Parts: sequence; structure tokens; C-alpha cells
Amino acid sequence: MCQLYALNSNTPTAVTFSLTGFCARGGHTAAHADGWGIAFHHAGGSQLFIDDQPACASPLAAFLRQHPIRATTVLAHIRKATRGAVQLANCHPFQREWAGRRWSFCHNGTLHDFQPPLGPQHQPLGRTDSELAFAWLLQQLQQRFGDQLPPVAALARTAADLVRELASHGACNLLLTDGEHIYAHCSTKLYWLQRAHPFVAARLVDADLTLDLARENGPDDRMVLLATEPLTHDEPWQPLTPGELLVLRDGQILQRLQRTPSAAELQAAARHCERGASTALDAQAQTI
Repeated sequence: MCQLYALNSNTPTAVTFSLTGFCARGGHTAAHADGWGIAFHHAGGSQLFIDDQPACASPLAAFLRQHPIRATTVLAHIRKATRGAVQLANCHPFQREWAGRRWSFCHNGTLHDFQPPLGPQHQPLGRTDSELAFAWLLQQLQQRFGDQLPPVAALARTAADLVRELASHGACNLLLTDGEHIYAHCSTKLYWLQRAHPFVAARLVDADLTLDLARENGPDDRMVLLATEPLTHDEPWQPLTPGELLVLRDGQILQRLQRTPSAAELQAAARHCERGASTALDAQAQTI
């Protein structure tokens, strides 16, 4: 399985601190070493960076940490390949245009027996089930709403219905953004964290690094972070429940929708728990 990260803020924000911990999971503290990518959305548009090298040793990741880009919305992904070769075309985030917006998408999970018919303008470039899901999602949205962006409540309801269909094929932890809103869905594991005044000091889980967030942010700043696994100690990360969809805007949760998880999701969650228990036992044995 892969890992996801996202930030949505009411002011342009640098993610250097989070990126340091997240990229460590790309082959150093975790085995997600099959490429990585990050998308920045800000008032000037969007920028996408992808690399088929492990994030922990990526010169691109080092460059972005040394030359941070401030953005109000950020999506990032570290890949552990299950389908599709290790190559740039299969690295998340994926980007496409619809309704006058550039959309970014990341997915964590495996979709089984998912081969939907797609029109010529919605053909994927790579060979992952994730990009196929993204292309299908935008095709469905275009069929329902044309080329006009609908109100966010209508889009959220429709997205929840479409994700229900995707989730019938397997685990569907995903992040979707138009640069202003983030739509985040949990099938097995996804955490969220609100940061706002008064800010605290945060310590990374995956690196020996602590940051005084009060020195980096003003009293009116606020942001929501999402991650497959909590990135920091000493902060109140909250798990989403399977079947939950969050809508973020301006650094806060705008909407929460809950549906009943599919049988495929429940099976994926059970497998995920079994793998977690096995990993914990292996670690305990090594410690002993």
C-alpha cells in the first residue's frame, strides 16, 4: 500500500517540515520506495513534481525542501507499487483538467476487476488502477455536470456516490482537489489534524526534528493536514472512519459525509489489520 499526505490552509504555507518526515517513509523508515510526487496549488496556478526514485533519496525532494513552495493546497504521495511498473507515468499525484480547474488526485489501495469504459479524452497515460479511477471520476463528473463547476455540496454528494462505486472494487483511500477544496475519502486508514492558534511545537515521527509552529505561523493562520499515518508526535491526529468523506477549504473542515463501508473495503481493512499485527509481531521478535 502507498501513503498519502495533504495540506489545506487559509494562507500560503510551506510544507518543508512535513515533507521531511513524509519523504523518509519513501524507502528509509518505511518501504514505499517505488516513486513519489507532490502537487502544489496556489493563486498562481499549480505545480506538479514527480520522481520514480525513492523519496528518501530523491534529489528532487531535497531541492524542494531547500527551495520551499508556499501553497494553500498540497497533495503528496509515496508509492509502493502493486500495479504498473516503477516509472514516471505511474507516479501520483495525477493531474487533469475539468470545469476550468486543474485537478490533482492521489490514491492508496488496490481496485480489483475495475475496467470501466472511458472516452478518448479520459484515457490514462500510465498503467495503474489509481489513474484509471481518476479518469473515470472526472468522466462521471463531466457527464453529470457538463463543463460547469457545481456547488461544493452537490459535488461532495456526487463524489461520495462515485467513491461508493470505486470502493466496491477494493480499498479506496483517496485525495482529490481542484486547488481550492480537498475531497478526502477513507477506506482503511487516513488521519486528519487541525492546526490553529495557539500553535505548539511538533516533533516528527520519522526524523529527529522538532519545529516550533508558533514561530512559523500567525494568530489567524489555520490549516488541516491529512496523512495515512500521523507524521508528528504530541499533536491530536484523528482517524477518519471507513466510508467517511471530508471536504476541506481555507484550512478547516467544510463538510463530513459518512456511508456504510462496502464488503470489499471491509475485507481490505481486515487484511490491513492483519498485516499491521504481523509487522508488530516481527518488530517485537527483532527487539527480543
